[in-house]
Amino acid sequence: QVQLVESGGGLVQAGGSLRLSCAASGRTFSSVAVGWFRQAPGKEREFVAAITRSGGNLYYADSVKGRFTISRDNAKNTVYLQMNSLKPEDTAVYYCAAAPQYYGSSYYYTLSQKYDYWGQGTQVTVSS
Repeated sequence: QVQLVESGGGLVQAGGSLRLSCAASGRTFSSVAVGWFRQAPGKEREFVAAITRSGGNLYYADSVKGRFTISRDNAKNTVYLQMNSLKPEDTAVYYCAAAPQYYGSSYYYTLSQKYDYWGQGTQVTVSS
């Protein structure tokens, strides 16, 4: 079992920055990959970014490449999502999720059904 708690969301103006944190407890943190997903009102949950167990591989949705950075600190059992140059379309509830299974292809890390554990979400609102 892995318990995940997100924090760091809030209201920011377009062009601003936020850093989300995903704190984990339970299972050895370094044994899980972690992904960030988001869901805007009336839309399906979508992949944002993922980081493998060791942090050696990072994956991003095209919509956030060059603006968002995912990282992890296994000593602190925490994954971060640094979000820069925020746009109104980034407004959503952001969720972190953990995947104990190893996947050899980046494709699987973009699929929400491959993640077994989810946090409660944190709201990010970007005003224009």
